[in-house]
Amino acid sequence: MQTAIDQFRTNINRARNLGSIFEALDSQTTSVLDLSDILRAELVLAVSALDHFIHELVRLGMLEAYRGNRPRTGRFLRFKVSLENALTGIADNAGEQWIDSEVRTRNGYRTFQDPEEISEAIRLISDIRLWVKVSQHMESTPDEVKEDLRSIVNRRNKIVHEADMIPSPFEERWPIDKMMVSNAVDMIEKIAEVIYEAVV
Repeated sequence: MQTAIDQFRTNINRARNLGSIFEALDSQTTSVLDLSDILRAELVLAVSALDHFIHELVRLGMLEAYRGNRPRTGRFLRFKVSLENALTGIADNAGEQWIDSEVRTRNGYRTFQDPEEISEAIRLISDIRLWVKVSQHMESTPDEVKEDLRSIVNRRNKIVHEADMIPSPFEERWPIDKMMVSNAVDMIEKIAEVIYEAVV
């Protein structure tokens, strides 16, 4: 499962690099040049890093449970697999490749950005009370952490699905600034690190 957190760290640093590019360009240009889309890209990439991390963490955790190297949760035992893939795995003695493929297929269409979706995914590999654990490390309440993450994800959705446009006749975008994006990236990083420590 180490590869999941290693990849997350690489991805979150890629997001932060966009923030560094923004700062470098911002210090050398005038306000005539609108650099705010760099910040929007940083936010989108950070949320994507979290989503990918949860996908990989769950996939690797399920493989460990399949091998018997970690406890099998109730959700793991109820995970639906296609009979076709199960029969292929049995007939071809495919080891764990068939379950890896099945997890990728079943979870591939899902997004793990919303707090409830994340906790549902984590229950496939751990019975921890996820947001209680995360909130303890963030010196906050579970509801506050979940609401803060939802706000970040909602902003990401506005950027990706609505071009970050304010619904008005003036064709303006929602304001964004470096501090807001940095705080969001920091929070996403902290959440991922705590989740990793909690489930490994």
